[in-house]
Amino acid sequence: MAKFTKHELYDKIEKTPIVPLFTHADGSVAKSVLKACYDGGIKVFEYTNRSVNSKIVFEDLVQYARSEMPDLAIGIGTIFNSEEANFFIEKDADFIIQPIVNQEVGKICRQNNIAWFPGAMTFTEVFKAQQGGADIIKIFPANIVGTSFIKAIKGPMPNVKLMATGGVLPTIESLREWFTSGVSCVGIGSQLCSKEIIETKDYARLQKNVEMGVAYIEQFNIQNF
Repeated sequence: MAKFTKHELYDKIEKTPIVPLFTHADGSVAKSVLKACYDGGIKVFEYTNRSVNSKIVFEDLVQYARSEMPDLAIGIGTIFNSEEANFFIEKDADFIIQPIVNQEVGKICRQNNIAWFPGAMTFTEVFKAQQGGADIIKIFPANIVGTSFIKAIKGPMPNVKLMATGGVLPTIESLREWFTSGVSCVGIGSQLCSKEIIETKDYARLQKNVEMGVAYIEQFNIQNF
C-alpha cells in the first residue's frame, strides 16, 4: 500500500517539481542512483518499468527507500495495463505513471487512492485524462510538442496540471522555458543521469546535477501548482 496520500505526494512535487526517472536491471545501480537523487534534494522518484528485472528491482528499491529515505515518494512508470498497475500497487508504489491514457489503470488508481499520471500528447487526450480523474497529466514526449503546446493547452484549460517528460534538460534555460510555459513539474531521465555517469559510477556528479536543477527552479518562484 502506498505510504503517501495523493495530497502528500502533490505537496512534495509542488515543493520540488523535478521527478527523476530511471531504470536499470542491476538493483545496486538503481539504489545508487536513487540515493544520489535523494541527497541532491529530490523527494519524488520514478522507476520505469522497462528492464527485465523491473519487478524485482522496484520491490527492492521501495524497501530501501522506506528504510533509508522515509520522506521519499517512489512510483512506477511505463505502465500500460491494469495487470501491471495492480502488481506494482501491491508492491507499495506511491503513484503510477503511464506513457498513454488507459482509463482502466486510472480506475484502479482511484480505487486504491493513489496518484495516476497518464501520458498525453493531444488536447483530446489531456481532456480524457482529466475527465478520468488524473490530477497531473504527463505530456510525453514533451520535446516533440514543445513549450508552445503547453501554452496552447493552458489557454482553454488554465487549471490543468501538466508534467513535461522527454527532452527536458537540467539547465536553467531549459527549466525556465518549461516552467514559464505553464508546466507544474518535469520528469527528467537520461539528461540528468547519463549513460556516462552510470558507466563510470560517478554518482557524485549525478547528485550535483540534481542539486543544480533544484537550485535553478527555486529561483523561478513557480506558481503553476
